[in-house]
Amino acid sequence: MAISTGSGSGGVTADINVTPMIDVMLVLLIIFMIVTPLISSGFTATMPVGENVESLAEEDDEITLGIDNGGNYFVNGTPMAAAAAEEQLRSLFASRPDDSRLFFKADHNLPYSKVQEGIEMGRRAGFRMLVAVTDQKGLMAGEN
Repeated sequence: MAISTGSGSGGVTADINVTPMIDVMLVLLIIFMIVTPLISSGFTATMPVGENVESLAEEDDEITLGIDNGGNYFVNGTPMAAAAAEEQLRSLFASRPDDSRLFFKADHNLPYSKVQEGIEMGRRAGFRMLVAVTDQKGLMAGEN
């Protein structure tokens, strides 16, 4: 609120001060500019479609090796280089000798050689059971 000191009615004018609102909007804009690339930079892969597959919910303690559509490796959702991914898998297998299952996710457009590299990486790390993660036929994004 401001008091008019010029000529005229000499009363009080009720103007809204928009400076705090602009400050808040700029802070929100900066936050969204930082957060948006982080949200989209995760594991993105379209799983192959299988017929007569059993639908199971993913557990929190599962060990997952993923290869996205760009051929990048992810261990439990964390991006890493191939050598680091294999070392991480070895340490995870060593800490859980009773459960030797490795859940494997790979984009359906990857060349088979990349898929085979991921399978061999899991085998070298010590896993003897590989669980291939697929989508059920008719449940892919965009299908009814």
